[in-house]
Amino acid sequence: MLRFTPILLILLYAAAMWYFSLWRLKGELNSRSTPLDHPRLRPMLERLGKAMDLPPIRAHIYEIPAVNGLAAPDGRIFLTRGFINRLDQGEVTEAELASVIAHELGHVAHGHSRRRMVDFAGQNVIRAVLAGVLGRFIPGIGAWLAGLVTAAVAARLSRQDEFEADAFASALMIKAGLGTEPQKSLFRKLERLAGGGRASTPAWLMSHPKTDARIAAIEKLELRWRAS
Repeated sequence: MLRFTPILLILLYAAAMWYFSLWRLKGELNSRSTPLDHPRLRPMLERLGKAMDLPPIRAHIYEIPAVNGLAAPDGRIFLTRGFINRLDQGEVTEAELASVIAHELGHVAHGHSRRRMVDFAGQNVIRAVLAGVLGRFIPGIGAWLAGLVTAAVAARLSRQDEFEADAFASALMIKAGLGTEPQKSLFRKLERLAGGGRASTPAWLMSHPKTDARIAAIEKLELRWRAS
């Protein structure tokens, strides 16, 4: 029994990290969000809902200045206040923000958000184990290497999720009569809207695919759909 103790402790640690992360995220979103009821976005929420044979999509505003969208593990969809401000300033369109909501719905449909919480807990365990092992053989930089390896694996999984959510959003935008151009035009704007900062990051450490790769994947899907 004693030989299984380390494994049990690791599993308990992972479970504790998952519950704590979920509790903290839920509390943060509850305390800093308001229902999305923007008059210019209401028609978009109705069109997306109708395309899915559902009532108007319900979304929330996450009251932070960053430009981003978020799908919570409980299925709620969020746009940040930064995105809403860009809409009011004329820097993005209603259809472009509809593509963000459609993308986040893709994360929910594929179960990415809930799985990422599990992955996050697992990554912490892997990082701790690798840091302990590598630290014995490479003192001083073992922990750094462990963090780098874990981040690279997590980024690759995240990029796969983004492509899947993009594909879902493209199909939904087409069905809603909005097409994929708003989705692609927003991708071209995102780096500027978010303030840049990706240029110096190695592609294999980026949690989101490069803009050109995302647009190319959508156009490849469109060609396939037209041919079918």
